[in-house]
Amino acid sequence: MATIDTLPPLRDVIRAHDLQARKSMGQNFLLDLNLTAKIARQAGDLTGCDVLEIGPGPGGLTRGLLSEGARHVLAIEKDARCLPALAEIAAVYPGRLKVLEGDALEIDPLSHLSPPIRVAANLPYNVGTELLVRWLTPKDWPPFWQSLTLMFQREVAERIVAQPGSKTYGRLAILAQWRAEARIVLQLPPEAFTPPPKVSSSVVHLDALPTPRYPADAAVLSRVVAAAFNQRRKMLRAALKGIAPDIEDRLQAAGLKPTDRAEQIPLEGFCALARVIAAK
Repeated sequence: MATIDTLPPLRDVIRAHDLQARKSMGQNFLLDLNLTAKIARQAGDLTGCDVLEIGPGPGGLTRGLLSEGARHVLAIEKDARCLPALAEIAAVYPGRLKVLEGDALEIDPLSHLSPPIRVAANLPYNVGTELLVRWLTPKDWPPFWQSLTLMFQREVAERIVAQPGSKTYGRLAILAQWRAEARIVLQLPPEAFTPPPKVSSSVVHLDALPTPRYPADAAVLSRVVAAAFNQRRKMLRAALKGIAPDIEDRLQAAGLKPTDRAEQIPLEGFCALARVIAAK
């Protein structure tokens, strides 16, 4: 295994601090520093960038981000057991790592970061999707981040890059591809982790677009898409009847057929429908 800094291997760090991964916190630790450095490189040129990391655990990806030249890393960690291990990393990279203890769903990181900002994280499985949706649907665009480099269960990653007509096409694909360029950049087998999860994992990289592909209000689009895919097999007029009493008229105004199903509708169609609904 390549040496990326003067710190000990992650297995030794976990043993020294008794950091057994907890299922209740969605933890699966990636211990190969070659892999964590490779993930860090997928985030692009980190020189001159601040990086937000969620759920660093014992700090494998944190070390990769710092060794790849990140100007500053802000790591948000809910598990207090990991703080001493992260403090050891901060000592080796003085002034370049700040750790906040707490829930990433409740902490506003922006007062601790300076643009340009990238996000890179092996997200805890139990909060990953919610965080992604939040980052994709702020009221104002462009967002605070230039790019997101995130690890998910492979099934979730495939939903992010899915195309209309596929079984995995849905809310995540529409929200991600509306405002970002999304692609899967790495695949990782279960045995890469400790403990091994039951599923494979994938790293998705999303670059923020300067403007959304099609105009739409983020809140309205999110509401429409959530309702449309809540029951995938239903026709749009049935799935969206709670959105507006005259939903058939609005569907037709957006160029859609009331008998269409959500998985058939491209991104442009959902954006058109969101504009029609917002206008009336």
